[in-house]
Amino acid sequence: MSFSIRGTVFVVALHVAVLASTPALAQNWSFDARNIALGGVGSTSNVAVDMVDEQRPYRAIVLPFGLLQVLPNLPKLDPTNPDFDLVRAIEYTASPIHYIIGRNDTKSGQQFVTDIRNGTLSRDLNVYSGFEPATSLTAEGLASPSWGGTIKLHKGSDGSFQGVYVGAGPYLSMQTSSSFDPALAGLLASPTPAYLPNTSFYISNQTVSQFALAITGGYRARLSWPSGGRGALDGLYLGANYHYLHGFRYENFAPNARLDTNAQGLLTFNPALGLPVTIVRSESTSGTGFAIDMGVAAVLDRWEVGFGVNGIANRIDWKNVELTNYVLDSLFTGGEFVDLPPVPVADTRVELPVDIRTNVTYNAPAWTAITEFGHGYNGTSFRGGYEQRIGNMQLRGGGRYVNERWEPTGGVGFNLSPRFGIDVAAFGTSANLERKRHVAIATSLRFMRRTKP
Repeated sequence: MSFSIRGTVFVVALHVAVLASTPALAQNWSFDARNIALGGVGSTSNVAVDMVDEQRPYRAIVLPFGLLQVLPNLPKLDPTNPDFDLVRAIEYTASPIHYIIGRNDTKSGQQFVTDIRNGTLSRDLNVYSGFEPATSLTAEGLASPSWGGTIKLHKGSDGSFQGVYVGAGPYLSMQTSSSFDPALAGLLASPTPAYLPNTSFYISNQTVSQFALAITGGYRARLSWPSGGRGALDGLYLGANYHYLHGFRYENFAPNARLDTNAQGLLTFNPALGLPVTIVRSESTSGTGFAIDMGVAAVLDRWEVGFGVNGIANRIDWKNVELTNYVLDSLFTGGEFVDLPPVPVADTRVELPVDIRTNVTYNAPAWTAITEFGHGYNGTSFRGGYEQRIGNMQLRGGGRYVNERWEPTGGVGFNLSPRFGIDVAAFGTSANLERKRHVAIATSLRFMRRTKP
């Protein structure tokens, strides 16, 4: 395999990692252990709720204990290194920040994927027994943080304001759909050697990724209630963003593999069925597009309610797209991928789904309860969490539903001083190719600040 294809496989694997491990986008990359313990879920947020959060009385700084597992294994993340481990690279990249119990359990999966990549697959598939990949996977996500500020054109003495937001930031979207032959998955998962004669197994994936710069202009407002409200955050918050998207990189990467067995159930090569491994890759380095976000949040005494719609008309039109085919003619002789000459194809539009979020929070003097519902990226998601405050300690519990799976969460926080605290969370995660559930530990420091009137 040529270096360029090795690098592409690695980059795509990292993209798939972020998606396949969703809710990695929510918890595995979150820096706030308190939010994680309360079931934090979702790769997007409500622009108006973000305005409320900006006035919260604390900021969190993560303690990245997961790097203690990742850094000693950096050679396994380098596709040019003989110790490169694709499966481990996916798991590390999906959740590098928090410590995962049982992170390094998978063994046979790494060898199976590496041997296909290098064309050195064993003819007896039972060599790879114990590897249990998910047979079907669809996932998508968007990471688009914006750094900027609000120019307040009008400010009231009660904290109300209206203004214009100006900001910019990276825009990274990924969509993937994978299929792993159920018969092959069953063979690999069998506790005893199994052979399926005269059978063809199919493995396929399509991953679309985009990288762009988002230049954002928006509207921000905090309106006071007619009664004035009693809390420091009371008010109606309105927000809207228009993102101009300038695309730098588009990749549509579609590898496909077919494994054929003979009468004895051992792998063979049947030229009449075509090449065993093919990759179709489309790419572009120039695109433009836009997206619109809108949100509203209401804070009244102990209640907080929010509703937001993100990614209205979210699209990028990519120009000068080129398509390249790569082929591998043998799974057993260690051959290299051969790349065919690239050919120009029609301009391509990539559209992302509209993401809808709604949340309700109740803040009592001694406890907080929060719920959030979302629909868009990765289908339907839900989170619920509860925090009980006992003196200088906070007990938290919750759960999240995403990608058709429930994951429990929980944690504890300690106020070590009036301005400083520490939070620890435990949560379920499936940040691996086999979607095995592990327990992860998140830790963050909490720095309190005075709430603005």
